[in-house]
Amino acid sequence: MARWIMIAGAILLILGAILHVAPWLLSWFGKLPGDIRIETERIKVFIPITSMIIVSIVLTIIINIFKR
Repeated sequence: MARWIMIAGAILLILGAILHVAPWLLSWFGKLPGDIRIETERIKVFIPITSMIIVSIVLTIIINIFKR
């Protein structure tokens, strides 16, 4: 269990460093068709349904590749 937590921490560290240097890499996130964005004068609601489905599919594929 500790090994997986360390791997997840390392991945998050690398992802954070990449996004700090190159924030345009994830500029697509939240702008796909199916992502819900409601903005009024007082309230902003953002529900990235399509983006989260794509992230879930990619992570599932990566996890299945490393499991085998």
